[in-house]
Amino acid sequence: MGRDVEHMVFSREDRRRFRDKTRRCLDALAQMLRESQFDFDRPLTGMEIELNLVDRRGEPANRNEQVLALVADRAFQTEVGQFNIEINVPPREIGGTGLVSFEETVRASLNAADERARSDDARLVMIGILPTLMPRHVSIDSMSGNPRYALLNDQIFAARGEDMAVSIQGVEQLRTYTDSITPEAACTSFQLHLQVSPAEFAQYWNAAQAIAGVQLALAANSPYLFGTELWRETRIPLFEQATDTRPEELKEQGVRPRVWFGERWITSVFDLFEENTRYFPALLPICEDTDPIEQLADGDVPTLDELCLHNGTIYRWNRPIYAVVDGRPHLRVENRVLPAGPTVVDAMANAAFYYGLVRTLAEHERPVWSQMSFSAAEENFHSGARDGLDASIYWPGLGPVPAAELVLRRLLPLAYEGLDAWGVDPDVRDRLLGIIEARCVAGTNGASWQVDTVRALGGDRLAALHEMLRRYVENMHANEPVHTWER
Repeated sequence: MGRDVEHMVFSREDRRRFRDKTRRCLDALAQMLRESQFDFDRPLTGMEIELNLVDRRGEPANRNEQVLALVADRAFQTEVGQFNIEINVPPREIGGTGLVSFEETVRASLNAADERARSDDARLVMIGILPTLMPRHVSIDSMSGNPRYALLNDQIFAARGEDMAVSIQGVEQLRTYTDSITPEAACTSFQLHLQVSPAEFAQYWNAAQAIAGVQLALAANSPYLFGTELWRETRIPLFEQATDTRPEELKEQGVRPRVWFGERWITSVFDLFEENTRYFPALLPICEDTDPIEQLADGDVPTLDELCLHNGTIYRWNRPIYAVVDGRPHLRVENRVLPAGPTVVDAMANAAFYYGLVRTLAEHERPVWSQMSFSAAEENFHSGARDGLDASIYWPGLGPVPAAELVLRRLLPLAYEGLDAWGVDPDVRDRLLGIIEARCVAGTNGASWQVDTVRALGGDRLAALHEMLRRYVENMHANEPVHTWER
């Protein structure tokens, strides 16, 4: 969905042709997998960080185009809401001091962008959901000007045929309706990319699914939506609902949602792309003139445009990515679980934990996914989102365990082992995973700090949220880990 498209109307012929082209793309992908035509000489990692813009009062600032013009950095681009931007961090290896390089690059880019944004009365905030965001901020008028967002909005609501209900039961309860996908813009995430070989893709995807609940418990940073305290990572149920193409009747029939954890462990990356084509109708049936099978016959590398565009409108929490770079195709697992923030160093600690743990689990002799059901992994996912560090997580051999205890007793040593396998410098490894350990010992992540601060402030909820956000922004730019912040 990163591509630019024009606002258009689709015909029945467009949809039939697109279905045929995605199937041709699937056939081409199957041939490429059989013939091992993928780049895996130097497996790289990459990151994307979605950010909020706020004004001096802490209110959402609807001026991403003006800020991007001031920033003048091609790494930054628009997102769904006018109060969002995104930074794409160039890929690199994480061995040695690669994670430090990521950290320095992100900090330098954010500092420079924030300084320039201030000249337009805007600041950049890394946070899962902006706590001062209210319903009036997410009208269709707040959507970014890029035509692809309006087109996606039209297609989702055409499929639904009715306004969208947002209903979340947490510490408090929220129920409201929306006539656009703009509430999706409230969800800002930290996305991790990991290039893997076709032969190992299934192991890495399964491992990423197995630990998704733990990731959320550790990193939860979205406890408030529209002034209401809900889940510790409210971004999860909000995103699941804000892009749902199903009316209530189709939900009752068991039709699969487009924001999807999945339903089974896989044996090949092909399983995921094939499920996408089989289960989900096209939202954006835009066809290119190239034929992927003919491209292969001519010795060219196909871009599989239709398959990739379709994949971009199905929001798996761990999504398969096919891409062609410098004429060579590769595969990536895109981990979309984590919220943005609270600081760059916290985000890098989350990344180190993920990259280390997923490698150890993917290469283990007895895979964790052979010892637990897929439904248990999905329950862990929602438990981690709902309860954060207070979540109870099921793990093979241990049963239900408090999330922090599970990390300290079992998973943190595996993350150390995995970072060693990547060749990460020991000092870098110890500093970043030490933050994860201290976070568990203190029982403090971004979500718990936000809630504790608002409760301590007391009084009017909205005023407390604004004051909490003011302190949050100061702490975020100081780049000290969240477990060290004063309440």
